[in-house]
Amino acid sequence: MLYNEKFAELTRRRAAEHVALIETMLDDQAFLNTLEKVAMETGRVMAAGGKLLLFGNGGSAADAQHIAAELVGRFGRERKGLPAVALTVNTSALTAIANDHGFERVFARQVEALALSGDLAIGISTSGNSRSVLKAVDAAKSAGILTVGLTGRTGGDLRNRVDYCLQVPSESTPRVQEAHIFIGHVLCEWIEESLFEARADESV
Repeated sequence: MLYNEKFAELTRRRAAEHVALIETMLDDQAFLNTLEKVAMETGRVMAAGGKLLLFGNGGSAADAQHIAAELVGRFGRERKGLPAVALTVNTSALTAIANDHGFERVFARQVEALALSGDLAIGISTSGNSRSVLKAVDAAKSAGILTVGLTGRTGGDLRNRVDYCLQVPSESTPRVQEAHIFIGHVLCEWIEESLFEARADESV
């Protein structure tokens, strides 16, 4: 039981906003179609031995690391590790690139160094206008790999630079970030189920 009614009301209000946002996403057929395409592409990349490159700033950096950790470690089942790299974790590279090339290049330079044919890049930006994310997506396109954006309602500039953009229908940064990790968990579960159930079936 919550004794502070003001806190209880805040909790109920934010929970209601979260639930309403997820329901809105699930009622949007265009959004679901894009999510399905992204799931199929990420599964295909992983099945073919490609890797995911993920990047974002602030809370989106944490989301990139979270999703990468679920794939390299495990999400819901025991299986081999899957190649996913969050470009936010190497502080020596981040600070060197920012110092020598400017902060806007902190992810793009890493994409140039790490992206191989058959990989997939996921840029996360609630506004869709983060310069470091936009430049990294441009670098990924130059490298010839597929690109996915996770954004808020408008999609910002990112919407027009990626192959697939998942635009969460909200302007609230906390709600958008909650939806992004929901999307990340759905993708991780799909990758595990599609790759490892398929391989189990093939061995029968």
